[in-house]
Amino acid sequence: MRKNKIIFWVATIIIVAWEGVMPLSALIFSPDQATVGTKPLGYPDYFAYTLIICKVLGVFAISYRKTPPTLREWAYAGLTFNLIFAFISHAVVDKNLGFMIMPLVVLGVLMVSYIYSNKIRTEEK
Repeated sequence: MRKNKIIFWVATIIIVAWEGVMPLSALIFSPDQATVGTKPLGYPDYFAYTLIICKVLGVFAISYRKTPPTLREWAYAGLTFNLIFAFISHAVVDKNLGFMIMPLVVLGVLMVSYIYSNKIRTEEK
């Protein structure tokens, strides 16, 4: 049980930092940097701001232990869709291999968080 919690929290902290803290800090402290990832792909500025808010809500939902299970599932699904579509956008628009691989790496970490979240919840029952 302890090993599962450690793995879950390490993976979840990486997701919180990558998908929540970094985008939110860019939006708050340097708004011109908040659209750096989406502007070259042809998305409007408001899309980047909305995406950041949704990411922050999602990482809050997966990291707060008292989040209802259904809401947590939706948060994992939303973050998964975000990362898959980021990969697709980069594959279609700029074809930069580094930009294409990074969302898949983060998706792998998100999958580890999800799997161990379910293991912990099953063990606590």
